[in-house]
Amino acid sequence: SHVLLALLRQRLYQVVAGYEDCNDADTLRNDPIFKGCCDYDIDPTASALASQPTLSRLENTITSHELSRISDLLLDFYFAKHQRAPKQIILDIDSTDDPTHGNQQLSLFNGFYKQHMFHPLLVFDGTSGDPLVALLRPGDAASSTGVLSVVKRLIKRLRARWPRVKIIIRADGGFASPELYKFCEKNRLGYIIGFMTTEPLKLLNKKNVDRAEQLYKETNQKVRFVRSTLYRAKSWNKQRRILMKAEVTAQGTNQRFVVTNLQGKALELYDFYAERGQVENQMIKELKLDLQADRLSCHRFLANQFRLLLHSIGYVLLHRLRSELHGTEWATARMDTLRTKLL
Repeated sequence: SHVLLALLRQRLYQVVAGYEDCNDADTLRNDPIFKGCCDYDIDPTASALASQPTLSRLENTITSHELSRISDLLLDFYFAKHQRAPKQIILDIDSTDDPTHGNQQLSLFNGFYKQHMFHPLLVFDGTSGDPLVALLRPGDAASSTGVLSVVKRLIKRLRARWPRVKIIIRADGGFASPELYKFCEKNRLGYIIGFMTTEPLKLLNKKNVDRAEQLYKETNQKVRFVRSTLYRAKSWNKQRRILMKAEVTAQGTNQRFVVTNLQGKALELYDFYAERGQVENQMIKELKLDLQADRLSCHRFLANQFRLLLHSIGYVLLHRLRSELHGTEWATARMDTLRTKLL
């Protein structure tokens, strides 16, 4: 029999090292480095690590209560890293598509992505890059499904630890909802969230667009103007601030809108909103491509949630390793580079 801690270490270290499948355990059971990391005797004649069937049984015996406790570990790691309250916490919320190709539970067709998939919800600290939430959702879930309950749970723990820390929620238009705005306004949270393009807003932004298009004709150089206005949608109980962007390039005219309760100049706020792109371009890319977090091929949905959390904790390990390498050539390296050239 194998101790639970050793099983978890074995599975996690395999993920970090690029062996994301349970099948890999069969060829790594006697690897001296993996045995040493799991506190096993590295002598070839000593007991071997767990086999693939043993690790698969572990994945399929995890309960929802245990998953909730494992989910809390992401914040525990975050608190351990940040002994003092940060100046502010930016919660970057995003979702990603995870195509499915088998008989997984809750693998459902998503009309937006036009495929059968899971639809994980992810939250990162936008400043430090630490993962805080990795929630697996059915394939037909909308981007905003469950986000309010996730935010409530996050805020409760963050405020219990740091009662006065400034918290800002940053997300794209898929997460725009009056319920989220109201919760933020009631609980002293900043928010800056993408908003859909509507005809009333296009009308309000017309002068901005005309001015940008005229200047582009004169200079033939990219032009971008951002201003703000107060706006009240039909489903809102009050007016809210909308940032309105008009951008003209050789590819044409582009309008974007963002709803926020933050104070400051419109252009600076819009640039701050645009920084959320690093979540998709770096953090999610590393989680999915470098740590294979989309390898959720178990039949049981809870087992796949467990896998997603394991891969996210693997991300924590490599991200922490990278932060310890400050001042070296590895400080800004991709996680797959850390693995192939350093580990």
